[in-house]
Amino acid sequence: MRRKDREVTDTQEILQIVDKAKILHLGLLDGKFPYIVPLHYGYEYEEEKHNLIFYMHGSREGRKLDLIQMNPNACVELECDIELVSGGDDPCKYGSTYASVIGKGYAEIIEDLYEKMKGLQLLMENQTGRKFEISEKMASSVSVIKVSLPEFTAKSRPK
Repeated sequence: MRRKDREVTDTQEILQIVDKAKILHLGLLDGKFPYIVPLHYGYEYEEEKHNLIFYMHGSREGRKLDLIQMNPNACVELECDIELVSGGDDPCKYGSTYASVIGKGYAEIIEDLYEKMKGLQLLMENQTGRKFEISEKMASSVSVIKVSLPEFTAKSRPK
C-alpha cells in the first residue's frame, strides 16, 4: 500500500467499514477485460483464518455465474463515508474523505441449500439490521455466490 498513513490494520475497524458500505463491487475475469458488478452483500469473518467471506445473491443464470464457473478468481471493493473535501479556488487541493476495503480471493456458486439460507440471512441482516428467517423455497429461487478473501486491505481518510 502506497499511502501507509491511510492504511487501516485493526480488524474491528475494517469490519466497521464492511458493515457500513452496503454495496460491494465484485470483479471477475472475462477474457481480456474485467467484469465488475455492484451487489448487496452479507458477510462473516473467520478470525482464526483471517478470512473475510461475502455472500451475494442473484438470478440462477447469467453472466457472473458463467464467469465464476470459467474462473473462480475474484476481487471485491467497497467504500463508504464519501464526502468532497473543498480546495476552494485551488483545484489541486480538492479531495475526498472515504473508507474502503479491497481484497482478492475466490468465488463459488453455493449449491448446499443450508449454506444458501445462511448466506441470505447474513445478507438481509447486513442490509437491514434485522434477522430474517429464510425458507428453503426462498433459497432455492436464487443463486448465492460466496467470495472468500484470504487477502484484503483497508484505507481511510476521515474528516
